[in-house]
Amino acid sequence: MQVFLVRHAIAHERNRIRWPNDALRPLTTAGIRKFRKAAFGLASCLPKGVALLTSPYVRARETASILADAMGRAKATESPELATGESAQACFALLRKRREDAVVLVGHEPNLSNFLAAAVCGERARMKTEFKKGGAACIEFATRIEPGRATLKWLLPPRVLRGLS
Repeated sequence: MQVFLVRHAIAHERNRIRWPNDALRPLTTAGIRKFRKAAFGLASCLPKGVALLTSPYVRARETASILADAMGRAKATESPELATGESAQACFALLRKRREDAVVLVGHEPNLSNFLAAAVCGERARMKTEFKKGGAACIEFATRIEPGRATLKWLLPPRVLRGLS
């Protein structure tokens, strides 16, 4: 299975007055504009029939919606396993339930980096990655979806994705 990890685009800064519930914090206008360009580049890298899953948080849903538009799809499916604070094991369990050959996961930091490290290096790995907002990574599980079984294919910042479109 190919797994594409996408960090949500640039969101507003945390503000407990405007968004007492951080899950409601949206993307900025600049974040939307920049990710629209990156989404077309990312969409060009995705195989046909890829499943698109997103965190239920507003900023991730908005990012997934932009990507869905670039892919010519209706919308993404919300997955609570991708919410902030969920474990890497939640992502492994989510992927094991899927039957597609390729899946896009739109989520947050540090969740995505933690999952990436566990997928490539094993559960106890402490691999440091710079996962930019609006950036993406591709990993591949040749056999079982388990920690340490994935191969990192690429990790691209949004600037590079914008250049692909």
